[in-house]
Amino acid sequence: MPDTSPSSPQTAAPANPRSRVITASLIGTTIEFYDFYVYATAAVLVFPILFFPTGNDTTALLASFGVFGAAMVARPLGAVIFGHFGDRFGRKATLVGSLLTMGIATFLIGCLPTFNDIGWWAALLLLVLRLAQGFALGGEWSGAALVATENAPAGKRAWYGTFPQLGAPLGFIIANSVFLAIYFLLPHPDGPAQRSEEFLAWGWRVPFLFSAVMVIVGLWVRLRLVESQTFVKAESSGAIRKFPLGTVIRRHGKHLVLGTFIMLATYVLFYLMTSFTLSYGTTATTEGARAAAEAAGTPFDASSYVPGLGFGYTDFVIMQIIGVVFFGIFTMLSGPVADAIGRRRLLLGVTALIIVFGFTFTVFLSPESDPKFTGALVQAFLVFGFMLMGVTFGPMGAVLPELFPTNVRYSGSAISYNLSSILGAALAPLIAVALWAAADGSPVLVGLYLSAMGVLTFIALVLSPETKDLDYTDDVGVPASDRAS
Repeated sequence: MPDTSPSSPQTAAPANPRSRVITASLIGTTIEFYDFYVYATAAVLVFPILFFPTGNDTTALLASFGVFGAAMVARPLGAVIFGHFGDRFGRKATLVGSLLTMGIATFLIGCLPTFNDIGWWAALLLLVLRLAQGFALGGEWSGAALVATENAPAGKRAWYGTFPQLGAPLGFIIANSVFLAIYFLLPHPDGPAQRSEEFLAWGWRVPFLFSAVMVIVGLWVRLRLVESQTFVKAESSGAIRKFPLGTVIRRHGKHLVLGTFIMLATYVLFYLMTSFTLSYGTTATTEGARAAAEAAGTPFDASSYVPGLGFGYTDFVIMQIIGVVFFGIFTMLSGPVADAIGRRRLLLGVTALIIVFGFTFTVFLSPESDPKFTGALVQAFLVFGFMLMGVTFGPMGAVLPELFPTNVRYSGSAISYNLSSILGAALAPLIAVALWAAADGSPVLVGLYLSAMGVLTFIALVLSPETKDLDYTDDVGVPASDRAS
């Protein structure tokens, strides 16, 4: 007969109440993504002017995105370090450490002197703090996903795994709402950029400094967590490894590679829908740039100019926020669907749609003679793109951790997630800007790039197992032959 005693892991009450699990996994990733989005917005609006005054708009933007992408390179290192401590000593302390690191780095960015104050040292300091942000985020996501899924009731792991995923749309909405509030409160000139002297002087610092308040709230919630029964069982059974990284590479290398490519299309779509579209949407059209140059009495070379859609910053961000609302809704809806039909089947379907979506960029993102029609098409593009983003991103909170046993689950899922960040998130903004310029302002090559990454993800999903019915509690990851090692 099955063990039905109170100590049985199948019947015991959860170590953490559901409300605490939801709050702890959601608030931390919301703060982390808020910090990341604040930087992404500033990388488009502020940093090219204040930290990278190269004299060429495209070069300055590329330099700013280069520092943005550098954080992605630091993320795998954060995944290794935080994953090591998370698999050896538990999830709670590791999550507190990642949140503190991210919060301090973000606050200090808001205090940095600019190029006019200390020259290129300003850019170097920005790079160092950006690397610290990436290092912290390398350990944040996986720990939050494990808090959610290791405390999930039977049959609801994918649904619980969507809670940390909701941090992405919520962080985006909060970060951009703060920027919008600053714009509305400060005087700003007319035009696509809408950058005022006050905003460039001090207004851009407020969102970075505000993150300190959110970090304090997040720490209060996370310090109240206790370790999940899943980790406690792995610990009591002798499954914990002194060097989890070696174990995950030696025994689970195939799943590391599969997890990396399973996440690839999601990352590329994510950063195209946020960073690239903001740059493309708020860059003036050729006619608008020519008119601005004539009004300023400066020469204009249309042959070297890379045009965009010419939307005002506030208008376009509001359009993005509308799209991100659908991101959040479809993130939540994806969890129950993945629990019902399986993670693999759902992701194969949405990845196929992402591949098709890449071929529609010129349909939705080409300027039309009627500005209202252009706006309608772009809004539809943002809604469709963020809907796809929600469906593909939501199940990842369960899929990647399920590829690995408990004793290396933090390391394995974190490394896969963050290696993918190099291939997807770090390179996506740079590649997109370069392809945008190569196509003389057309987004056609950017869309094809997304489709190509979708094909790679589709292949990885075909080769991956279905993990819906995996038993987290029993999958501690210690073969009998390995117990003495």
